[in-house]
Amino acid sequence: MTHPSHFRRFTLTVTALWLAVCLNVSVTAQAGDSGTAPLDHLFTLKDGTSQRASSCDPDLKGGNRDYYSLNAGETTVVADLQGPGIITHFWTTVGYYDWNYSRIIVVRMYWDGEETPSVEVPLGDFFASGHAMDATVNSMPITVTSEGRARNCWWPMPFRKSARITLTNEGQEDMTGVYAQVDWIRVKKLPRNTAYFHAQYRQQRPTEPGKNYVIADIAGRGQYVGTVLSVRQLTEGWWGEGDDFWYIDGSAEPTIRGTGAEDYFCDAWGLRRQHTPFYGASIVEYGGKFARTTAYRWHIPDPVTFKKSLRLEIEAAGFGYDDQGKPSGFRPRSDEYASVAFWYQQEPHKPFPPLPPVRDRLVYNSRRMIEAEKLQDQVSVTGGTLSLAEDWWLNKGKELVWAGVTPGDSLTVTFETKTENAEHLALLLTEGPDRGQFRVELDGTALEPELNLYGDSRRIRDYFAELPDPKPGQHTLRFTCTGAHNRSGGCSLGFDALQFVPAHQANE
Repeated sequence: MTHPSHFRRFTLTVTALWLAVCLNVSVTAQAGDSGTAPLDHLFTLKDGTSQRASSCDPDLKGGNRDYYSLNAGETTVVADLQGPGIITHFWTTVGYYDWNYSRIIVVRMYWDGEETPSVEVPLGDFFASGHAMDATVNSMPITVTSEGRARNCWWPMPFRKSARITLTNEGQEDMTGVYAQVDWIRVKKLPRNTAYFHAQYRQQRPTEPGKNYVIADIAGRGQYVGTVLSVRQLTEGWWGEGDDFWYIDGSAEPTIRGTGAEDYFCDAWGLRRQHTPFYGASIVEYGGKFARTTAYRWHIPDPVTFKKSLRLEIEAAGFGYDDQGKPSGFRPRSDEYASVAFWYQQEPHKPFPPLPPVRDRLVYNSRRMIEAEKLQDQVSVTGGTLSLAEDWWLNKGKELVWAGVTPGDSLTVTFETKTENAEHLALLLTEGPDRGQFRVELDGTALEPELNLYGDSRRIRDYFAELPDPKPGQHTLRFTCTGAHNRSGGCSLGFDALQFVPAHQANE
């Protein structure tokens, strides 16, 4: 057993090491380096005036309508500031009806009256959670709590004349509201060498085997400060063996070359869900087809500097299986990649490539799924009871709940689909403290993976599987309870919606 005094000494040692890191970065920052630290310069009084732009109710004496509307196709301005100044904190949360909202809403930021944005990124990806999923993040510049719904950004964003931040709903459904706070400091002037914050989204669905995926292609002088990479596997195996290549100032060969994607994200022997100040992974689904990963890497103590240009690529490569289903060695892969590059630069940025439209950013259209509540007459169970539950965050507000379930019980539903060229099955289910574990079958064929729907709180869970028979017509879906998670209070199932997803037509 560890003696209490030893534990105290260990804790003090860790604390001292962390403060030493912060103070070391702080000292280099004061010396003119580009580093920053969370406690940087707090002991030096600042010349400036603290300000906030927010969605607060104009009625200060009792109003509580503290949100902006964000209807389908609309743009809401969450900050319109006059400089010079520095944005120090951006917080937002969204009330949504569409499960895909965080890839549907786009964040744009404009500095000093520019016509094209310096930041153009889907909301979730900007806050280090891809795939239209809500996920917790705990890092230095980005923190997301409330199970992925309370988003905070501490990237400093200076501007000389003006700053404008907008949120655009590029979907077909209204949001219930957007809550936002933008904290900033008005200053008299900014240093001549001040650079502007940039963030750009890119994607490729799917990647081309043998060709590198481009994360950033920047012209000008600046420093690169972060990457978010989201990968959705199209085959089993492991995608993360590709090296990162950094071409700086027009170099023909990589100026910097890494040893693999998992290594670039500062981990090893794969990735696992974790959070540190400068690197981590907010989403990790292991190994199987359609498994999703989102990882982040912040170059805060180690920005990558460039004087003329920077091009960052990563090999789309890893391990897979050959035509006989046997494990193969290192090889090019074809998966779905999406990324966000973060950097600062002085000169005006070159135009961004067009942002992919909503239908290309999403895997499926959650508003065009077959709702479980409409299939009640086609549902049968061998045990337990069926009921309807309602809540605003459910797909179209309702789900079918199967309760009183014991291991071995099954729920069977028949449905008809007219979808041609189907690529895979998508299910919307709910996890929660009383949810169970289930084997899933479609038309008598077992699907992978099996389901564990236990969760600390109630929330939507999406599920993807290959279709044994992707043809239009009538199909039978069966859930068979295999037991309860060891922390679950039961074996219930929450079934929200289903869809045969057509290839690359998520929002058609």
